[in-house]
Amino acid sequence: MLRHAANVVKGYRTQDGAGVSLVRVLGDQTARDFDPFLMLDSFDSTNPDDYTAGFPLHPHRGIETVSYLREGAMHHRDTMGFEDTVTSGEVQWMCAGSGVEHEETIPAARRLLGVQLWLNLPAAEKMAQPTYHAVKRDAIESVPLYGAVLRLLAGCYVDENGKSHQGFVGSHLPLDYYELTVEAGHSVEIPVDEDRSVLAFTLEGPALIGGLPLGEKTAVKLVEGDRVGITATDEKPSVVLLMSSVALHEPIAWGGPIVMNSTAELRQAFRDLDEGTFIREDVRSL
Repeated sequence: MLRHAANVVKGYRTQDGAGVSLVRVLGDQTARDFDPFLMLDSFDSTNPDDYTAGFPLHPHRGIETVSYLREGAMHHRDTMGFEDTVTSGEVQWMCAGSGVEHEETIPAARRLLGVQLWLNLPAAEKMAQPTYHAVKRDAIESVPLYGAVLRLLAGCYVDENGKSHQGFVGSHLPLDYYELTVEAGHSVEIPVDEDRSVLAFTLEGPALIGGLPLGEKTAVKLVEGDRVGITATDEKPSVVLLMSSVALHEPIAWGGPIVMNSTAELRQAFRDLDEGTFIREDVRSL
């Protein structure tokens, strides 16, 4: 059965970091409806002045950040000692866990196009060891479909012949993350686990998803079914990001870059920042 749309959220223009212009799609007002997907920011600009100020050193706790760049580049540096650059078609995956500080610098490019997703961590794993992993182009499989191409950014995809395609798997919540480029006028049906929380986002171009016509830079929660139908409705191909994970159904206490399960845990996190104990010594490298 095809899933249908339950919540539709159109992104709005704002700034973050040191003045990066972006489209914020999901945030604290949508966290419960889209559980476990917390935040979704989209970047799309041909003007380097919109983004080269970047994101100076800042803390995170209790979440995973998953950044995907369809075009452009992003340089990452953190208190775990990791320093790395992802470029067009690649993924940057950081588990903040118990606490990490990182900075992201964005060099000028012909176009910056991509997203950053915040994925919640289960209560029992909020204070997990922080980790960093880059998924480079040679580790991302492209699966041809009729009238479309699926790039397996993370997780697993089982094709119509029953063949399982495996991508990078994080250590906490499962995440199947697909980039679908659907040719103009074509439709695809993508299998999803019936028990999963499923999110689609129109990164480039409009599309018909879950029975609703959606404009560009729009997120939709898809419910009740084992397949997602996507149709490219423009004269050009549509690029849709499809994500599925497991809803946590846990309390959310969100304060800026930190997401915990109670106000007491949130206050403790900010006390740790004030007292210089936010970063555990075994993961402090900067």
